[in-house]
Amino acid sequence: MPRGFGRGYGRFNGSYRGYRAYPTGRVYSLLDILLLIGILYFLVKLFLVALPYALGLLVLLIVREFIRPRLGTWFGPF
Repeated sequence: MPRGFGRGYGRFNGSYRGYRAYPTGRVYSLLDILLLIGILYFLVKLFLVALPYALGLLVLLIVREFIRPRLGTWFGPF
């Protein structure tokens, strides 16, 4: 551990009283909100595009389970 970290000589010099907003903090928080909305919009669009493919794969897997012979009931779980 570096010298002096246990005695309050750290990053905030002992006068840290919580989060302090900078004068341009409003611009950055607006930018953060816009980025989060953009990410959520992208994820929703991605989900809507991928949903039919996922449902089709699920249907194919269910059909495959019905078509396969049931050897597991006679010869154990494998």
